[in-house]
Parts: sequence; structure tokens; C-alpha cells
Amino acid sequence: MSYDAPFAGLKVVDLSQGIAGPYCGMMLAQHGANVIKVETTEGAGDWSRGLGVRYGNHSVFSIVGNMGKRSVALNLKTEAGRDVLWRLLDEADVFMEGFRPGVIKRLGFDYEAVSARVPRLLYVSISGFGQSGPLAERPATDPVLQAYTGMMVENRGEDGIPHRVPVIVVDMSTALYAFQAVSAALYARRDQPRGRFIEISLMQAAAALQSIRMMACHLEGGTMKPGAVPGGVFKTADGWISMAVINDRDWLAMCEAMELPQLGRDERFATPAARVADPEALYAIVRPALAARPTQHWAERFGAARLMYERLNSYAEFMAQPHVEATRLIHWLNQPGMTQPVPMPILPGAVMPADGTPGATAPVCGQHTEAVLREHGYSPDEISGLMAGGAIASAR
Repeated sequence: MSYDAPFAGLKVVDLSQGIAGPYCGMMLAQHGANVIKVETTEGAGDWSRGLGVRYGNHSVFSIVGNMGKRSVALNLKTEAGRDVLWRLLDEADVFMEGFRPGVIKRLGFDYEAVSARVPRLLYVSISGFGQSGPLAERPATDPVLQAYTGMMVENRGEDGIPHRVPVIVVDMSTALYAFQAVSAALYARRDQPRGRFIEISLMQAAAALQSIRMMACHLEGGTMKPGAVPGGVFKTADGWISMAVINDRDWLAMCEAMELPQLGRDERFATPAARVADPEALYAIVRPALAARPTQHWAERFGAARLMYERLNSYAEFMAQPHVEATRLIHWLNQPGMTQPVPMPILPGAVMPADGTPGATAPVCGQHTEAVLREHGYSPDEISGLMAGGAIASAR
């Protein structure tokens, strides 16, 4: 155990699929845990491997969600496959599952059954709507929870149409909340004789992520009023720029930078409250002025004035930024089945593993089945028998 690998020595058995659970497991692996990814022998394994464009045995979802893990393919519909999982759970510290409520119990691995055999285990259950309530059994993904929790309605464009946030923000935040819950529980478990059940849902994460806006909308009786005006995304002569003016110093500096000193003296906009009260009148002046000059012009002027602004970059433009390169934010990693290295942002707070090492590589389905079973006492003949009987599968 060290600051570079604080979870070294911990054993995690990860049955989760998609991205919310797997990304949590990936973070545990990047902090040093031994994470055994259990996938099905049917189809491609974890269904995230088939999301979007598929690259051999991978998709971008399965790469990001499984770096640093080892993959074992089990058929949990067979008694022999379930017996293997029980052996994997011996001396495990964390068990993760992401099935719809009731499925894991039918397989025989609900919390009561597992904790009876491994009393100090932390059992993490990740679902869409939670383990109880009228919607518990509904299938749910990131877009469903963005719609259900109000996120899409609040994310309206100027066209008035609600929009989905495309970066699976609910899945990713669920993973982050799960990781912090597991980390806190691991700390507390030092003085506890038993483990605990940790329930995490996409609904919980989506609501927690929106707590400020949700509270403001409730108190203001509708959509949250802007925190500061002017602010948002503005058209320039050749692109777009984002800007936030949060106090009077910034307001006057912006007016000077835009060569509109008279605007800074306009009594209609003299205070933050006045600017928030009548944003459209202000934007009727600011928007045409910004649209008349190119982005670089405003970047130079706003930069010199120390305003909070930024041009809108594509991902390619962002990754090519000198600051991104100087801080080594993006690491380029080779992955099985990929014809070129892929960009992986450094995990905040963790040490990025070197390209080509196990920590920097996402496994293909079943890649480590035989090695992991040998570690758990299975003989070569037993492994061959399990393979022949369809209880396990190797890399494919």
C-alpha cells in the first residue's frame, strides 16, 4: 500500500456491465486493487463491448471502463460456473453487480447469500432506479435518467428544445459516487467486524449532480435564474466563445475590452441584480458586437483583461492545446485489437500507468480466465473440464 497504490492488496470481483459499475471498478484498479472482471460466456461478454463502433473485442466504452482489470468469462447459468464464482469470492474485499433488481438473487449471489460466506465483504449494487419502488425493475440507461430527473428539460438550447448531454454524464457520475462510497466504506471497515451493502443508482447520482439547480428551481418556482449576466455561449465572426462575467470588476473590464465604455456607464446595467433582471436588453447589445469580430480578436482582448472566457474547442482541438500537452493530461495507450493508440485522460488523483503495462491495458473478454483460475487452485485438468463443459471460456 502506498499513495501511488492505496488499494494494493484489495481484491474486487466485478460483475457490473455497461459503464457506471465498470468505470468505478476501473478506478479501483487504477488505485492498485486486484479487480477481476467477470463476464458472460455468451455473445461478446459485457454488453458494453458492442456499444457504438466495435474494434475487435472492444468498444471505447469497454476500454475506458476496464483498464487495469483481468477478465474471466463464466457461464453463471451452470452450476459449475457458479461454483467458480464462489471460489473467486473467497477472501474478496469488494463485490460489484449491476443487474436489474432480483436477477442477482435468482443467480444465488444476493447480499444475504454472499455476506454469509464472506462476512467482511463490501457488496456494491448499481442499478437504474434503485432496488425498491415502482420503477425498480425498469431497464434504465443514461438518457432515460437524464429525461426522468429533469436534466434534459433544464438543458434547453436557444431553440427551446430539451437536449441530452452526450457524454453519458449520469453513468460517469454514478461511477464517481460509487467509487467514493466504496472508498469511504473501506476506510470505515478497518474497525468493523462485518462488511455492508452499498446501493447506488443512476437516479441517485443524476439527482445529486443537479442538487444546486434543482434546489434553485424549487425556490424560484421555475427554471433557475442565471447566476450572472452576461454569461453563456456567444457567436463570433468565425466561431463561438464562452464567457462568464460574475462581478462588477469583470463587467467593467468586459465593456472596456469590447470598446463599449458607454455600456459600462449605462444605469440599466449598473449592478449584477440589474443585469440579471433584464438580460435580453443587455444581450441585444453584446451579441451583435461579439458577432462582428473573430474569436481570436476576443481571446486576445479578454485574455488581456483577465476575464473568464474560452473559445469552443472540438476534442481534436482540445487535445492539441499547448497547455494540455505541457501538463501531460492525455496519455496515448495501445490496446488489443486497435490499429492506433487511443487518447486516455489521466485519472485525477491517480498515477497514470505506462503504456503497455497491465494497468494501462483493457482486457479482452476471458483473457485471464485460465490464469485467474490457476491462482484460485484449479488444476490444468479441472480448467480443461470446465472449458469443455461450457462453464468457462477463454479469450475470444
